[in-house]
Amino acid sequence: MIEIEGGSVTSPRGYRAAGVTCGIKPSGSRDLSLTVSDRPAAGAAVYTTNRVQGAPIPVCREHLADGRARAVIINSGVANVCNGDRGRADAVRMCEATAQRLGLSTRDVLVCSTGLIGVPLPMERIEEGIPRVVAGLSGEGGVEAAEAMMTTDTVAKHAAVRVDLDGHPATVGAVAKGAAMISPNMATMLALITTDAAVPAVRLQQLLVRAVGRSFNCCTVDGDMSTSDTVIALANGAAMGGVGGSRGLSEEAFERLAEAMEHVCRRMARAIAADGEGASKLITVRVLRGRSEAEARAVGLAVANSSLVKTAVFGNDPNWGRILCAVGYAGADLDPAAVAVSLCGRPVYGGGAGIDFDAAALSAAMKSEEVDIEIDLKAGEARAEIFTCDLTCEYVRLNAEYTT
Repeated sequence: MIEIEGGSVTSPRGYRAAGVTCGIKPSGSRDLSLTVSDRPAAGAAVYTTNRVQGAPIPVCREHLADGRARAVIINSGVANVCNGDRGRADAVRMCEATAQRLGLSTRDVLVCSTGLIGVPLPMERIEEGIPRVVAGLSGEGGVEAAEAMMTTDTVAKHAAVRVDLDGHPATVGAVAKGAAMISPNMATMLALITTDAAVPAVRLQQLLVRAVGRSFNCCTVDGDMSTSDTVIALANGAAMGGVGGSRGLSEEAFERLAEAMEHVCRRMARAIAADGEGASKLITVRVLRGRSEAEARAVGLAVANSSLVKTAVFGNDPNWGRILCAVGYAGADLDPAAVAVSLCGRPVYGGGAGIDFDAAALSAAMKSEEVDIEIDLKAGEARAEIFTCDLTCEYVRLNAEYTT
């Protein structure tokens, strides 16, 4: 697997993208993103399980019913959530206007929106922006498309890798956005994955669910699940002569493709956690030797979502008791006396009691931009890795003043 420097959704063959300003954001930043496959593509997606969902989600479900998609139009600044019939009509209209400009069927276009909840989309501005974003489509436009997805993000999130599939050099690219209202359950915030591998839609869905489960579903900033979370994957087969390819991939090739998809998704999940609103540190919680992956993940998420753990990390406070407390309420069947905990590589708990350590030295180590917490359950062979960030005063300020 080869990492592509500056890679994005346009790194795979047959994709173009663009990001423009159409006046949704008062800041004047890019706020309309478009990614297009120049050839027929298989499509797959996973969505938030929040019962309150943005209008684009049911539209995407309908358009993906045939397992095909060619374009993804995304606006930022307004989420198009809780806008009733108007919200759905606006989501459909975004697909229609994009399809007309691209010469596609409306059902070939998927739509996402992110930003404020309960505010109608400024459709006049969006409809004026769609011709410009289509005109700006480029094979180098992936980073601009990522920038146009941003809300409170401070950096554009994008990555790509190249991998050999049965002698065919194939590429997987990704863009994502997210900085707050991040809590995993099927999907987290917005992300688009593209590949020029030939993958049937059913198999692509399987690969996406697996990748999301080990990446976006292992990312949490504040424990709040968004109403708009969506991860979309497109596979156009440009590296192999078409969507179905000249022949089916071997199981070994599918496994390599799965690993590549998981890799770029993990890159995006880490980037989202590191860019959490107000965050000063990326926290990685590694859970080892659980009875099952689900159990290990539950323990990791309990620790990662603990406000007490997150504030302790912010304050460089090696208070391992907060970690043990979260482990204990995670719902896992465990023996506290068997559990071992390390913080920044230093053992702090084991054998049912604390382990002596140099508190000043460990506090100094916690000032790093990346803080690792390792929890060994000593109950099985399963493991999980969860990404989160510290909870800072700036997070409170940003969200207290989000609309005011």
